[in-house]
Amino acid sequence: MPPEASHEASHEASYEAPFAGLKVVDLSQGIAGPYCGMLLAQHGANVIKVEPLEGGGDWTRILGTVYGDHTAFSIPGNLGKRSIALDLKSEDGKAILWRLLADADVMMEGFRPGVIRRLGFDYDAVAARNKRILYLSVSGFGQSGPLSERPAMDPVLQAYTGLIMENKGTDGVPHRVPYIAVDMATALYAFQALAPAIHARQRLDRGRYIETSLMQAAASMQVVRMMGTYLEDGAEPVASVPGGSFKTADGWMQIAVVQQRDWVALCAAIDLPDLAADPRFDTRERRILNADALYAIIRPAFAAMTCADLDARLAKAGIMHERLNSYLEFLKQPHVEQTGLIAWLAQAGLDRPAPVPNLPGPPPLESGTPRATAPTCGEHTREVLHEHGYTAAQIAELEARGVVRAGGQLQKKAS
Repeated sequence: MPPEASHEASHEASYEAPFAGLKVVDLSQGIAGPYCGMLLAQHGANVIKVEPLEGGGDWTRILGTVYGDHTAFSIPGNLGKRSIALDLKSEDGKAILWRLLADADVMMEGFRPGVIRRLGFDYDAVAARNKRILYLSVSGFGQSGPLSERPAMDPVLQAYTGLIMENKGTDGVPHRVPYIAVDMATALYAFQALAPAIHARQRLDRGRYIETSLMQAAASMQVVRMMGTYLEDGAEPVASVPGGSFKTADGWMQIAVVQQRDWVALCAAIDLPDLAADPRFDTRERRILNADALYAIIRPAFAAMTCADLDARLAKAGIMHERLNSYLEFLKQPHVEQTGLIAWLAQAGLDRPAPVPNLPGPPPLESGTPRATAPTCGEHTREVLHEHGYTAAQIAELEARGVVRAGGQLQKKAS
């Protein structure tokens, strides 16, 4: 059974869909929680995304340029899920969520600490009804401590944990890493916490509460740099010299010289063979000590060559290097195309396919299949309610009273 088939068609796990049969109720918004839920869906889980009626659902649907019901944030974080939109402040909306949670394996939430408890769906309340639930909370600063209730997004935690201060430009100004590094790391850490818990749960009669935060993930992913700075009493740790980005005649080139033989090979490759034996630079320690003098010599050599010339020379010499590409240039690279890294996926509201990297593990994404499609807000409301025992008349009444919103038509169950 291909993993793109309806989640109801088969609950049999396989290497292609190891989480087949797993039911996930995902109340998280943004990227950190939703991307974790997307990873569960890509591994076969039935992930039901519960979205609020206010503001058009998950707030990532209006973050940046909006394409119909989507943005570049909402698509990657929700591929393979089904969306139901409901009013969790109403009693009927809460009753619907309780019905969804009755046989759920995983619940995910990303509210600020205290909010989910006020709604009545904190871990203790949910576990009292479903004792085997695996309950994941994702927050900015964690569930306790003086900053726990402060609103926080990726840039805030980049600032708080030192990432922005570490990322200074040539002008000395600290810069935010633009690709939401903390959000993405949090999603991956959340997934790695859930995956072993899902495995352990097969042999246990109770679930557990799992907490992760943007702060925790940001600190964990920076552990090498953080530790190095601490051990150097605040001085910037230097891994190797030379290294970094160098201006060329027609662009930029990144190089990394790690071992002594790499240094000797680099000097020969850029037509400065005598530099390798210069007593100022003949060991790693001396190169670090005399880095300014070294860069003053090799930068002009790089600047006199084109990227293509340097690429050929450095590749022949076995030096780790690569031309600095833009995202658009990266997507056009022959190696990227030949390895099948990128899946080009049609999505509602987009006038062209969107590039999504294929994930390690699951089969490649195929445009138009459920696993490769991000739902619009409430697209599956009727379908999900029908699966959970609501009649067509009841669903229509809930819609009329504004308890739920349906964006799609009721689909027949797979046989």
